[in-house]
Formats: sequence, structure tokens, C-alpha cells
Amino acid sequence: NEFDAIIENFNKMAEELSGIETLRSDFIANVSHELKTPLASIRNYAILLSAPALSESEREDYAKAISDSAGRLSDLITNILKLNKLENQQIYPQAKKYKLGEQLRECILSFEKEWEAKNIEIDCDIDDIEVYADAELLSIVWNNLISNAIKFSDDGGYVGVSLKPDRNFISVKVSDRGCGMSPEVGKHIFEKFYQGDKSHASGGNGLGLSLVRRVVDIVGADISVESVRGVGSTFTVRIYNNNIS
Repeated sequence: NEFDAIIENFNKMAEELSGIETLRSDFIANVSHELKTPLASIRNYAILLSAPALSESEREDYAKAISDSAGRLSDLITNILKLNKLENQQIYPQAKKYKLGEQLRECILSFEKEWEAKNIEIDCDIDDIEVYADAELLSIVWNNLISNAIKFSDDGGYVGVSLKPDRNFISVKVSDRGCGMSPEVGKHIFEKFYQGDKSHASGGNGLGLSLVRRVVDIVGADISVESVRGVGSTFTVRIYNNNIS
């Protein structure tokens, strides 16, 4: 019986190690794919820039394309490094009291260029509430959720951000009336590199919501999503009362 137990435990360990190796291989494959796309774009536009007969407008367009691709590449590497540190518990929350409502307003304003370019209506219903939490970590959550809401909204769309107290927690809601998602897609959106809507895939790298989920876990909050295909999505982050002041 003791040998049977040892064999069973050994088999379980082998199975778990095999799963970890599969995840590692998948992660490397996904990273390689995501790196190749902007690098190929940079290379191709750099070749086009070397053509002697280019007009000034073409030269500006190609230079902008290189800059945009380099920016996506930089964002991808930054997110990979952040996610690696979070998953390996190399980042520890540095909690302090701060004004969450003010942070949300500043975050929304930082995307003014993006929502103005798409003529998106921004609806803010934000109470002035202080929390005791890591402001830098939570900024990762708000930046990703608001950025996604804008990205997945059509021209002339709507994005709403609210901050409201409840008896046991406060809730931050980020809503849009964009493309929404099916229940099947909703099950996987917090997985690394998962992109349910391929038509918007060029705007991101599938790591943002993985970062959001990890940060939410670290600070002791939780996140949920309600979405209807073709109607829109609402992400709700709940921060519990032991973090509220």
C-alpha cells in the first residue's frame, strides 16, 4: 500500500510537471509570435523608406508605421516583464491611503486623444472615495480596462466609468457599448495572449487582462464581467471594506 501511494504521488507529480512544461512551451510560442508581428512591420516599412522616389507624405506615413510598431513592441515587452514579476511574486503591494476617484479621473483624461479621435461619449459617475491600497498596481487595472473599452467601441460609441460605495465594498465599473463577447469568449479573456475578437487584435497583445486579473488577486479585490455579443461589456472591480477609508 505504501508503494502504491508513492507511485500514485509520483505519477501526479509527473503529470503536473508535464502540464507546466506545456504551459511554458505555449507561452514561448505565443511570445515569439507576438514579437514577430511588429518586428516584421518595422523591417518592411524600413525597406520601403529606403526607396529614393518616395513623396514626403509617404515618408511620413512609413515613419509613423515604424513608430507605432515599435510602440506595440515596447508595450508587449513591458507587459511580459510586469506579468512575470507578478506571477513570480516579485512585486509586493505598497499600500497607502489615496483618492481613488481622482486616480480614475486622471486615467480617463490620459486617454482623451483616443476617445476624441473616435468621438466616444464618456460618462463619469465617480464618488470621492479614499482607499488604502497600492495606487501604482491599481493603475494597471484602470488603464487596461478603460483602454479596452475605448478600443472595442465603434466611432460615436459610449464608455462609462463609475465609482460607488456599498455596505461591504466599493465597486468600480467600466462599461462600453461595443462589440461585446460570447459566453465562450468570456470564459477565457483573463488567459495570457487570448484575443477573442481578432478584428481588434492589432490594438493589443492579449496580456492586459492577465495583468488585471493578477493585480486584482494581489491586492485582495475581485473582478467580474458581464457582456452580450453586439451590445457591450461591463467590467466590475470590487475592493472590500478593509481597504476603504
